[in-house]
Amino acid sequence: MKAKEIRDLSTEEIKSQIAEEKEQIHNLQFQHAIADLQNPMILRDKRRFIARLETILKERLLTEETA
Repeated sequence: MKAKEIRDLSTEEIKSQIAEEKEQIHNLQFQHAIADLQNPMILRDKRRFIARLETILKERLLTEETA
């Protein structure tokens, strides 16, 4: 999901997406500890996607405070 697509989401949708992604990364890390993942780069991609979501959420919250 691109940043432009994320900005089109509502604040609540972004928050729920963050929670869902964090749960997925937790499960992937658990699987990775037990056995090898087919593609361990998924962990990096998930972390970066969560960071992108949190950054856009923070931007949105800051603009709401100043407005």
